[in-house]
Amino acid sequence: MVEAVGVGLSVLAALALGATSILVRLGTQEGRSRDVVMYTFGMNLLLAVPVTVVYHYPDYGLTWEAVGAFSLAGLTGTLCGRVLFYRSIQEIGASRTEPVKATQPLHAAVVAAVVLGEALTASNLLGIALIIAGLAVVSREIVTSEESLVDVSPVMLVVPLGAAFFFGIEPTFAKLGFAEGTPVLVGLVVKVGAAALGMVLYLRYRGITVLPSPSALEPSARKWILLAGVTNTSFLFAYYAALAVSPVVMVVPVVQMSPLVVAVLSLLFLPRVEQVTAKLVGAAGIIVAGGIIVTLTS
Repeated sequence: MVEAVGVGLSVLAALALGATSILVRLGTQEGRSRDVVMYTFGMNLLLAVPVTVVYHYPDYGLTWEAVGAFSLAGLTGTLCGRVLFYRSIQEIGASRTEPVKATQPLHAAVVAAVVLGEALTASNLLGIALIIAGLAVVSREIVTSEESLVDVSPVMLVVPLGAAFFFGIEPTFAKLGFAEGTPVLVGLVVKVGAAALGMVLYLRYRGITVLPSPSALEPSARKWILLAGVTNTSFLFAYYAALAVSPVVMVVPVVQMSPLVVAVLSLLFLPRVEQVTAKLVGAAGIIVAGGIIVTLTS
């Protein structure tokens, strides 16, 4: 029964993650990626803070070291990673951004080896080789495919690769926070809170409205942006709930399938916006396989 619950939550997490990418794509056709970022932060905190406060009261297991580690995790992955990820979806599409983002285990493995001194095994290296091979195909498909609906400069690849890098190094900081004995939900709230604060300070420095009211959003983008906040928060809850009841070896392979989920959803719902090719799907599959190998053997 527990295994079935874990698998179900993992599938829900993968679907929610894929749906978020599709909704971001729809929302940024007329809206702005920064608004999607702020609304997802707001929805994350609105739903996660009350649950965390009640469930873990009165001991939240926080130390200054944990706060610092989770704050760094938030500023890297949750802030920089999400900003670049959503921007990339807006510019080159969800079906092309997702496979590049899925290279994050490559960055995570390299950073963990350098920062934490973790050794790279033969299995790690095999997974890394698959990720690099798949990334090469995806990059070529993004830039040169005649079937693409938009012209993409090779320089633009820096954006999704940057997102993958920041998503990849986030777990290194999170591990340091969890080593202090901090519960998962508490760590999640701290890192999202730090990311939201960082985004607010940046926008205020630039003199930009921090969080426009729903009525101020482009009408055609409003519902997609709000729904993206809901699905992103659903992903976080489903993912961490799955990890709480099931081993990593069961959860990660399912959640890592999100690029393929996005490809299917794009074919079904966004044929005029996203151009999904056989090469793209094949390369995404190679990257997913490599990512699973790296993650499960690290």
